[in-house]
Amino acid sequence: MGFIALPEPSFSTAPEVHSFRGLLFDFDGTIIDSTDAIVKHWHKLAKELGVDPNVILATSHGRRSIDVLKLYDEKKANWDYVSHMEGLIPKDFGQDAVEVPGARGLLSTLDLWEAPWAIVTSGTRALANGWIQVMRLVHPKHMIVAEDVENGKPDPSCYLLGRERLGLGDEQRLLVVEDAPSGIRAGKAAGFKVVGLLTTHHLDQVRDAGADWIVRDLRSLALKRYTNGSIDVEIRDAMIL
Repeated sequence: MGFIALPEPSFSTAPEVHSFRGLLFDFDGTIIDSTDAIVKHWHKLAKELGVDPNVILATSHGRRSIDVLKLYDEKKANWDYVSHMEGLIPKDFGQDAVEVPGARGLLSTLDLWEAPWAIVTSGTRALANGWIQVMRLVHPKHMIVAEDVENGKPDPSCYLLGRERLGLGDEQRLLVVEDAPSGIRAGKAAGFKVVGLLTTHHLDQVRDAGADWIVRDLRSLALKRYTNGSIDVEIRDAMIL
């Protein structure tokens, strides 16, 4: 008996405009794609740890390095070491990262409008700042990094802290933009709507994590207006769920 070919997913939903009080972006895989740099970094570190790099890479995306290191070397699982280690990545492998299509324009518009947005990343401050400098991206006024929370994604505390930093109290009308299943689950656990990008993970992984919309990249998000504390976001070419 032959295999039945499954239909290709359709990214053809009509444009929808939704209003949010703030936007919270993951960083790596969402704003930039540093996959090649991270692979080289973990291969280098895996040699020091005496671990198969493919084992680390299978579970490291979307997780804090300190949580990954706890599995292999408790002595290295401290913020001084992790910050130093991650701070070297943009310097050593800066040529191996690219921006996610649509990211630069989207963030530049948010910054121009002075709309409430933040980066919420599993990376350290040294890593995020390093990439922002190397990639010459808009620097957010608010950034939640690995060191800011006790538990990393999929724990929702990072996104709840993002809401707090934006001064939005108990507001639930926030949009999380993520690529990793752990981050999507964190955004949903916080009670927010989530756009899942297919930049680093398979469709089934993003869909199973519970994303409200699934798009290829940030070209599917367009900012329409920012008035009276609400950001109107157009979501187009999403997958038909």
